[in-house]
Amino acid sequence: MSAILPTISVEKPWGKDRLPAPFVVADGQRIGEIWFEPPAQLDQLLVKYIFTSEKLSIQVHPDDDQSEAAGLGRQGKSECWYVIDADPGATLGVGFAEATDVQTLRAAALDGSIEDMLVWHEVRAGDFFYIPANTVHAIGAGVSLIEVQQNSDITYRLYDYGRPRELHLDAGLAVARGEPYDMAQTSHVPADGTMRLVSGPFFVLDRVQGPVSLDMARQYDANLLAIPRSDGVFIDGSPVAVGECALVEAIGRLAIADGATCLLTRPC
Repeated sequence: MSAILPTISVEKPWGKDRLPAPFVVADGQRIGEIWFEPPAQLDQLLVKYIFTSEKLSIQVHPDDDQSEAAGLGRQGKSECWYVIDADPGATLGVGFAEATDVQTLRAAALDGSIEDMLVWHEVRAGDFFYIPANTVHAIGAGVSLIEVQQNSDITYRLYDYGRPRELHLDAGLAVARGEPYDMAQTSHVPADGTMRLVSGPFFVLDRVQGPVSLDMARQYDANLLAIPRSDGVFIDGSPVAVGECALVEAIGRLAIADGATCLLTRPC
């Protein structure tokens, strides 16, 4: 049945002690991620919030075929980022300024110059990036975003600013694309309106603005995850709050009040 998903708050050294509303952090905590436990009906997808006070590692993820070939499971990791808040000057690093080869990338990862090779995009609330598997990327400091991704935890760190964590140069360089990011995969989402943000190949993501009343069996014939971006989202008559994520089953009903907005996602 349709239900609000269990929430998992994850403390990180690079997390924040103050989060955008409606999230609240207990004294002494630094929350870096808030995960929503995937339901069995949609275990291909993972939704989470990410909050950064420091730059995250420069990393890359394999695609489905590479993950399976390495014996790591059936699913790689393509993902997308929807920025909900950003400090002035906050950036996301995605792709390279120019094409580069594996030997150059290896040397740059070892001496740290890979950070300067990335293209760092200054961001604000409403900015959106689709990050295909094999794209080298990093989330900068001062960013709060919603991440929708294939449900995979395979991450290869190429550079971590000298932090004492394991790097995965051989595995990461074997799957990394040393090329510029396709800017057609980024956009700024306006405050109003309904629009499709991701149309595949692994999942669909829509930003929907009400008034909307959907009988799911007739409109989608599919299970969805709903991520409210304002008050006024209801599943089978019960409210789903901002900061929550809910399963909407194909037999259920989703209502979005006039002017309210919600992200809806499902596997392809």
